Amino acid sequence: MANKRAFPGPIPILMLVIILAAAGTWLLPAGQYNKLAVSGKNFTMVTDTNEIILPLTQKTLDSLGIQIKVEKFIAGDIRKPVSVPGSFTKQKRNQQGFINILQAPVKGIVDSVEIILFVLVIGGFMFVFNETGAMVKGITWLAHTMKGREQWLIAILTIVLSFFAGSYGMYEEAIIFYPILVPLFLAAGYDLLVPLAIIFGGTTIGSLPAFSNPFSVIIASNAAGINWMDGLGERLVLWVIVTGLLVWYILRYAAKIKKDPTASLVYKIDGEVKPLYEINISNETSTPKLEGKTKLLLLIYIATFLTMIAGVVFLGWWTTEMSSLFLGSSILVALITGLNEKVFIREFTNGAGSLLSVAFIIGVARGVTIILNDGHVSDSILYYTANLVQGIQPAFFILLLLLFYVVFSIFIQSSSGMAVLTMPIIGALAILVHVPGREIVNSYMYGMCLMSFLAPTGLILPSLAMVNISLKTWFKFIMPLLIMFAIISIVALVIGIYL
Repeated sequence: MANKRAFPGPIPILMLVIILAAAGTWLLPAGQYNKLAVSGKNFTMVTDTNEIILPLTQKTLDSLGIQIKVEKFIAGDIRKPVSVPGSFTKQKRNQQGFINILQAPVKGIVDSVEIILFVLVIGGFMFVFNETGAMVKGITWLAHTMKGREQWLIAILTIVLSFFAGSYGMYEEAIIFYPILVPLFLAAGYDLLVPLAIIFGGTTIGSLPAFSNPFSVIIASNAAGINWMDGLGERLVLWVIVTGLLVWYILRYAAKIKKDPTASLVYKIDGEVKPLYEINISNETSTPKLEGKTKLLLLIYIATFLTMIAGVVFLGWWTTEMSSLFLGSSILVALITGLNEKVFIREFTNGAGSLLSVAFIIGVARGVTIILNDGHVSDSILYYTANLVQGIQPAFFILLLLLFYVVFSIFIQSSSGMAVLTMPIIGALAILVHVPGREIVNSYMYGMCLMSFLAPTGLILPSLAMVNISLKTWFKFIMPLLIMFAIISIVALVIGIYL
């Protein structure tokens, strides 16, 4: 049988976008807005010909037609220069050629080096921590402890995995839990959809309101020029709602098939299937004990992410401080476990290497913005798009944006790549159409997450392979819940733009 043509990955797609962006610099009219940014204790407005110093006051913003509170600038919530409405001027074209296309990804990586380093350090931390085995021990202990009380186990695991996804971006690494949880839930009288819904569903839904996920909300907010803490309360409330809904949905389905195994969607659609590989939970009948060292490691793991959030909220931390925190935690874990120096270096570099593709995606995506900026067409796109949507209701605009991300996420399932690719322009557009920047970021996260449940370019196909059930079965199971998630997302966005 002939091999099916693989769908292009994120980097080839982004390189194609860079080429299209370069072509745009030959076709689109060039132009630029005046840019306003905080400089010391004043505003600085950069025009075509000079720089103008303006008072750092609300009156200055009002006079320029910028509908943002001055407190947002003072507090550092707005991190990038803001386009001044009505100041667009046409410029001479600066067409980008072959050399510019080759240089764009390199310049993008240089321009994004701080966030890339942060991502690589997180990868190193995760591998060092996984080397200790504490995570698997913790989940195994939980599985044994809750044996006979699987309903509670379903709820706890779904909440935990959703929290990990929302806090630091757990996704691919959750695959390691299938060998532990699948036999447990099969032995308890459930079908293969239950562990799939817990592991894949839990990690995917946690990404929707990702409250501190560095691969989505932090990168997207940085690219949009806003503080990622803006809207944190809204996202936390939404996380509770959607995670609770997922738990209810899984428990409802699990109770139904426990009562009547023939009601299983797996049985009805796929027949009697088993996982493709032999998987065994520990043969021990007694509950394994968690050693004090393992408990300490799990505490450090959770405390690291909580400290990151606290540091940003109360101490004004950014990528340098956050990267240092994860590096320090990696060293602390190595010291506690007595990890050999060579093993530590190997695991840390392997972990960083595992996210190297993410780092390149961030850099290449940033290259698109560099091409558009150097070609003086970024602001042109912004100007003509703003004219196109001029007068459109903010609620309608944000819903169109949600739809855009749902559709576009079929092709790009990299949250970081999507953020760096789209946020610089859409984030600036938000200011011109009077939509809060946080809701632009939210619409991106909600749209990507909704499509992640279905997109063949994402993790759903490998996850289905782990439990050996069909895509049709998954669609039948998840679609009613996905409609509910979509409605909740729409309501949250509409409410958010008027808060």
